[in-house]
Amino acid sequence: MHPGPDDVPPAAGGAAARRARGATPDPPVNEHAEPAGGPAGRDHPYRPRNWALWRRPPVLIAFMLGLEVVAVAVLTLSFTHSAVPGDRDWINFGILAIGATVHIQLTQRQEERRRNRAKKVLIDLTAVWTFSAALILPVPLTLLVVFLIRLQHWFIARRPAHNFIFSSITHGLAGAVAHVTYVALGPHLLGQAGWGGFWQEAGTIAVTGVVYEAIQILYVGGALALGLSSEPTLRNVLGSPADNLLEAVTIGLGAVTAILLAVVPPMVVVMAVATVVFNRLAELDQLQNDVRTDPKTGILNMRGWSESAERALERTARSGDQLALLMVDLDHFKWINDTYGHPAGDDVLRTVAQTLDEVTRPSDLVGRFGGEEFLILLPDIDEEATWDAAERIRVAIAKLHIVTTDKRGDPATIADRTTSIGVARHPRHGDNLDRLLQSADAAVYLAKENGRDQVCFAPDTPGGGLMPPAGP
Repeated sequence: MHPGPDDVPPAAGGAAARRARGATPDPPVNEHAEPAGGPAGRDHPYRPRNWALWRRPPVLIAFMLGLEVVAVAVLTLSFTHSAVPGDRDWINFGILAIGATVHIQLTQRQEERRRNRAKKVLIDLTAVWTFSAALILPVPLTLLVVFLIRLQHWFIARRPAHNFIFSSITHGLAGAVAHVTYVALGPHLLGQAGWGGFWQEAGTIAVTGVVYEAIQILYVGGALALGLSSEPTLRNVLGSPADNLLEAVTIGLGAVTAILLAVVPPMVVVMAVATVVFNRLAELDQLQNDVRTDPKTGILNMRGWSESAERALERTARSGDQLALLMVDLDHFKWINDTYGHPAGDDVLRTVAQTLDEVTRPSDLVGRFGGEEFLILLPDIDEEATWDAAERIRVAIAKLHIVTTDKRGDPATIADRTTSIGVARHPRHGDNLDRLLQSADAAVYLAKENGRDQVCFAPDTPGGGLMPPAGP
């Protein structure tokens, strides 16, 4: 997958806003304000000298400007060495331009809603047209397709000017390099007959798709990583598995579009309709995900977590496997809000949520219970492994150094935070989710009463809550 082309960190005010879009600390700015400074518009935000880019960290400025220089050089070189477009190329260009325009105009409202709801990474579905152009058109026409798409997107994306320029250059570079790669590897579409030619062509297209994506990883992913206020992770830079799957499908549809264009050009109208439907399905999937996801931390909310936990409990009851529930409560969290401010508290919650996701197994369910409490369901795990998992979480949170801001907006680091973790096991402490939650909650209170910063099993566990249970 990849970060969407317009998700280079924008300027934003406050830690929560910065984290939501992967931005670095910047003064609040309205990139679309009316011209100021008199009739000449000396302070217009679109003027390069007024771009919020210059208020970014020097390393991010150097990264973006440096890669833009490299991109322009590569684009110029590939443009000058490209074949001169023929009549068939211009016909294919016209078909792709019309298809992309139909797609963009018919999905404009949907795309605006998707962009407004996106928190970190947004998959741009127009790769269906740009990737197909890279496969079948020479570089000049590929860049012209990208230009026409980006020109229309300017009125939809409404991103800061420097972000939009950076992402547009990235799109053009990805298309140009992908085209050069495809031509160099060969054969061309329908170049060879038989299964050998088929698999060679499929492999060539796959490699070209990887190159196309790699360019965007380097450019947009790199800018996102440098713009984060805390240590970057694969998820907040590259997106979720669902994001990456969506990107792979989009590139696959681009390959199909190119093949149709080479074999039966009028059938591209089918892809135009398909992309409109696909855009709608992507929006529905995003809506469904929003209903199940906590907007502050990006992990499951109580509704999403409970639905998944109930299904896991049903599977456990049928199979007779073991299961555990952890309730993770951050100690003295109110002190963080009172001392550093609520935006800093939000940064702590987000970082803890990311940490829980990193130190748990893929099969474990991590969710936010509310406030400063998190829930983790551990399927197929014995008592000793449960204790080890809870201790691993407690230690990981204690080691965090969370970069944030204080009440005055000055840089601050929050560290050495402790956690009280309550553990309940199925079926010993409850045969349904409500009873397990009650038992885990009682264990959290036991941990706090005994001094905090510890793991406690539910009170009815043999041997008392403070000591790890005996092995099976």
